Amino acid sequence: MGSCPTCLTDPSALLVADASTVINLNATGCAAEILRAIPNKVMVVDVVVRELEDGRRHGRRDADSLQELIAAGLVEIGRLGDIAALHFERLVVGPAAMTLDDGEAATIAWAVAHGGIAVVDERKATRLCAQLFPHLCVGCTVDILAHPAVGFSLGKEMLAAAVFKALQNGRMRVFPQNIEWVVDLIGQEQAAACASLPMSVRKAQQGLLECIDEGE
Repeated sequence: MGSCPTCLTDPSALLVADASTVINLNATGCAAEILRAIPNKVMVVDVVVRELEDGRRHGRRDADSLQELIAAGLVEIGRLGDIAALHFERLVVGPAAMTLDDGEAATIAWAVAHGGIAVVDERKATRLCAQLFPHLCVGCTVDILAHPAVGFSLGKEMLAAAVFKALQNGRMRVFPQNIEWVVDLIGQEQAAACASLPMSVRKAQQGLLECIDEGE
């Protein structure tokens, strides 16, 4: 398994997780073990907590799972102060191409105001961060899963199962720079079955599997 580019090189940096990150970590089935493994503190903005609580109406249990992580001391709750509120407004007011949903905006705004790492999984959010806050460090769920401490703690087999569950159950997005690491970890057959991976990746893996089958 090759190394995966990760922005989590500063153990003292605070990770500010968006709703998608919480959902993906919950989907792994071992969120607590993952968060215990990494040296970084993790926090979620109260706006994201409310967003996850709204999911209860659709039968989602991510808010309950998050509360368990909070009770275990693995996640802290943050609130937008005056400076963060200004950044938040900048991200939610304006044309659709230049705005985000409240949870993503609050996550990024808090990270900008307090010098944390925003952990988001949407391309639009990362694009806007690069445009509006070029000095902000932005990560994604794969950055957490690919942290060396997580691999050491879980072992390759358990980590592969966790990543596959995040893809299948959480529909985790994977950015281009991380696709090779993910595919190498979970294997070609499982990669072809993950709808959240790009179609080009799934077709390539499926084609490779068919070639292997024909050669047997």
